[in-house]
Amino acid sequence: MSPRGESVPLRLCGALHALCIDGRAWLADVYPPHKKPDDVVWHLINHAFESETDFINTFLNSAPQTNEVRRSVGLIAAGHWLADRINLPFVTSELGASAGLNLNWNHYGMVVQGQHFGAPEPILTLHPDWNGPLPPNTAPHVVDRAGVDLNPLDPHRDSLRLRAYLWPDQPERLTLTTAAIAAAQMPDMGDAIDWLEPRLTTPRNGHLHLIYHTIAWQYFPLAVQARGNELIMAAGARATDNAPLAWLGMEGDGNTLGAALTLRLWPGDGAPIRLARVDYHGRWVNWLAPP
Repeated sequence: MSPRGESVPLRLCGALHALCIDGRAWLADVYPPHKKPDDVVWHLINHAFESETDFINTFLNSAPQTNEVRRSVGLIAAGHWLADRINLPFVTSELGASAGLNLNWNHYGMVVQGQHFGAPEPILTLHPDWNGPLPPNTAPHVVDRAGVDLNPLDPHRDSLRLRAYLWPDQPERLTLTTAAIAAAQMPDMGDAIDWLEPRLTTPRNGHLHLIYHTIAWQYFPLAVQARGNELIMAAGARATDNAPLAWLGMEGDGNTLGAALTLRLWPGDGAPIRLARVDYHGRWVNWLAPP
């Protein structure tokens, strides 16, 4: 693997920004909103290389890993759509949950065209550009949530790493992530499908079990995808009106216009339902769901 393939330049930028956020090596003096001549910038970067070698080397050992809170716009809208059709409390299972910041999606708010969706007293509020009809007003009620990641980040211990990859010219993104970190819980560590299997066999009478993932499934090995698809389909075949199953994915599908937000629902044929196209960072939503 080449340094580019390993994202070494990105890791190095993250390491330097982490030092800036942490108030080390005087780097805050040359990061926005400050503007300094190039020679001053390079002087302080060289100083950071010399004085913070251990910190930078340790930071470089881990691949870049972010947890985009704004992807919850798709989860909030889909949650409203589901709650309007199924009058049951939700149990949720997130696959590829990273640091777990989107586990709390139903505690977030979303404002679209002056209308509020999500939690009445939200931890944070999202403002995506919206195209299409609005989702229903019915808010979901989540009574149990859990998530899994192969290499989860602790949202509190690894807070600096999460914030380091949010660049200083993105203050809104940093504010949202900081608010999400304060209320986050760390996901479980493990293979997503191994973790999901017992959750699919646990009785969920009187609840809707919602499985979801955002820009994660597409990175699972093909064999893991195939096994997961088989397990979820089998669980769907066992679903009942009193224990329905939903599978929601926000994933790339080869279309350059954002990610596809797709839902499968059981009991029923489990055919994919196109809900929306969503920007990969949740900046806009093109809502397509059937009324």
